[in-house]
Amino acid sequence: MTDDKTQSPAIDPAVAEELQGVPEDFVDTKGENEEIAALREKLATAEQDVLYARAETQNVRRRLEKDIADTRAYAATGFARDILSVSDNLARALTAIPAELREDEKLKGLVAGIEATGREIDKVFASHGISRIAAMGLPLDPNQHQAMIEVPSADAEPGTVVQELQAGYMIKDRLLRPAMVAVAKKPD
Repeated sequence: MTDDKTQSPAIDPAVAEELQGVPEDFVDTKGENEEIAALREKLATAEQDVLYARAETQNVRRRLEKDIADTRAYAATGFARDILSVSDNLARALTAIPAELREDEKLKGLVAGIEATGREIDKVFASHGISRIAAMGLPLDPNQHQAMIEVPSADAEPGTVVQELQAGYMIKDRLLRPAMVAVAKKPD
């Protein structure tokens, strides 16, 4: 009997006092201890699950906040892409006006109005984080430029942008539209 007592863990003194005088055969401390150990294990598992759930909730919250910030920052992307063609047409209209017509008194107001509209579009683009991509004289950057043609050139290094066919734009740090360019190649 003493062997059983040395193997079993310590019993609460109040419980031991109450069990005084009860034969040991009737006291099932071994099963009770196994139950307590099982419950402690379940508790530890539940605590771990709670920690994982909290971490996952925090990760979801961070992703959601990032998605909301991105949505706010880039909400105008589709609209901006559509307006770029209007800006391109306006720029083409300005370059198509010959110098002698720009000096004509009848057309000065029209030319000034078109130029003012172009400046206003540029101002609106800037206020929404839309900026023009630099291209001329720079090496071809496939992340910002789209090479449309190769032009033989002795003046420029091969792979250098020598002509901008269509302006490219960024919206904040994302590409809105690549610049369509002509790239120098070695002369034949």
